[in-house]
Amino acid sequence: MYHEQHGAPAVAPLAGFTVGVTAARRADELGALLQRRGAAVLHAPALRIVPLADDGELLAATKELIDNPPDVVVATTAIGFRGWVEAADGWGFGEELLACLRGVELLARGPKVKGAIRAAGLTEEWSPTSESMAEVLDRLLGEGVADRRVALQLHGEPLPGFVEALRVGGAEVVVVPVYRWMPPEDLAPLDRLLDAAVGRSLDAVTFTSAPAAASLFSRAEDRGMLPELLDALAHDVLPACVGPVTALPLQAVGLDTVQPDRFRLGPLVQLLCVELPSRARTLPVAGRRVEIRGHAVLVDGEVRPVPPAGMSLLNTLARRPGWVVSRADLLRALPGAGRDEHAVETAMARLRTALGVPNLIQTVVKRGYRLALDPAVDTKYADT
Repeated sequence: MYHEQHGAPAVAPLAGFTVGVTAARRADELGALLQRRGAAVLHAPALRIVPLADDGELLAATKELIDNPPDVVVATTAIGFRGWVEAADGWGFGEELLACLRGVELLARGPKVKGAIRAAGLTEEWSPTSESMAEVLDRLLGEGVADRRVALQLHGEPLPGFVEALRVGGAEVVVVPVYRWMPPEDLAPLDRLLDAAVGRSLDAVTFTSAPAAASLFSRAEDRGMLPELLDALAHDVLPACVGPVTALPLQAVGLDTVQPDRFRLGPLVQLLCVELPSRARTLPVAGRRVEIRGHAVLVDGEVRPVPPAGMSLLNTLARRPGWVVSRADLLRALPGAGRDEHAVETAMARLRTALGVPNLIQTVVKRGYRLALDPAVDTKYADT
């Protein structure tokens, strides 16, 4: 329930914004958090998790560790650690694996992994405050890894830099592949999300794992639209990552991202509640406060949903508020309108109806249309 101001309910912070969700796990939870704050959500899992409970590679690694216990075990994800213990239990090696893990230096990458370790009746030796594998690596190299066996529970993808650094330091590294990330079986939702991002009908895209970001880029490259996607994410569609590890594939291609201080879904949503409204264009028009969001407009704090064609016209007018925009220029802003200027008049009539205040947009006879920017406002609003 949002606080009331001046006798009317406050607007939900994400009302009028559309947010893409690429998560495979906990997508429902993230989507519900976003919708509760007013966002429209477009969910498209960018990958799927393939468990390896029947995989010979995982079985062989587990047997090797039981027969020849390592000095250190690094647990990287809660789901991966639980899956490993459950798989071993299914093979009849559960108690032997737990006994092995009780006798080693057990490192946990973050709080969720610590929870999984303790739920198995074990205790971690140490966990980094940053949840960063780089900090785990620094600790191991600082202790010295020469002639030590280090087991690394992978989290869906290889960690070549991490493994290589340990091996250069003299360690014997045993990788434990509990599950793998794979492309989604149904690519249609991911394609819809890509089209929406490139078409600027998304305001933000959330990433909760590095493989999801890499998978999105891979699909965009397969479709020949990677440059367009990167341009959208660089200028118009906000990339929001749950933490610095997740952000690495985006930073590798030169994209700036936003990340919460605490690497959790709740703080990620709260960050969007601040970032997206702060990026919305707000103008004083015809004595009203008009805030232009992704698929809606707030008129004096009241949410007014606007159809896509209307938003295209409004955004075009708002680029130079108070200036006359010709029908020809507005026609170019309408997707699929062709050369029929009547399409502008039809879309404009629907836009005015959606806004509920017809005089926000003025018709300038034989010239075009303009936002009725309040006279007291100077030209600093133009071209912002």
